Amino acid sequence: MSTLHYFVFSIYPYIALSIFLLGSLVRFEREQYTWRSESSQLLKRGNLRVGSICFHLGIISLFATHMVGLLTPPEVYHAFGLTTEAKQMMAIVGGAGLGALCLAGLLILLHRRFTEPRIRAVTSTGDKVLLLWLLTTLLLGLASIFVSLGHLDGHVMTLLGAWAQHIVTFRSGAAEIIVDVPFIYQIHMFMGMTLFVIFPFSRLVHVWSGFGSATYLTRAWQLVRPR
Repeated sequence: MSTLHYFVFSIYPYIALSIFLLGSLVRFEREQYTWRSESSQLLKRGNLRVGSICFHLGIISLFATHMVGLLTPPEVYHAFGLTTEAKQMMAIVGGAGLGALCLAGLLILLHRRFTEPRIRAVTSTGDKVLLLWLLTTLLLGLASIFVSLGHLDGHVMTLLGAWAQHIVTFRSGAAEIIVDVPFIYQIHMFMGMTLFVIFPFSRLVHVWSGFGSATYLTRAWQLVRPR
């Protein structure tokens, strides 16, 4: 195992998560006027609604299924009668469907950003880098499906899950677990972890506001009294 591999898969995850959490907090405290999604709807609606819905549904679902799939120990889903091979096939089918949905939405949004003169003029370099980084990460994930079809026993999936579980429980030996998994998974993981580094410095911070809006469900009604 190389020093680079050890750094990327044993140390870098904690660096990325620290920047993600602390960077978001600092930006909220010091740069609240920049805390927004910077929507281009006022410049041109067009196919924004379709692209945005497909992208958001796809990426949120992919994130949730990745977390559940990686962080669920085999003993848990085996207890429900789900075999490793069946879980692997569920991941392939679900990942392909959600990935295609997300890709369709992202391509629509990219087309708007890069082809509409008014929208392109107000799109920062950071926004362009973010969108292209998301596209590359997504394409790598979709490409890894074809690799997964070559080993339907679920062994590699189990190794990736063991790595993630070692990371979140602060156990040593995480990098050693995935030293022999195909490179496409490793580069996809690196790209995904780096999204957490980019997060506080991009428009992605509006995701926090989406979660925060759920608190409105428990707020008391506003009382408006006539004079």
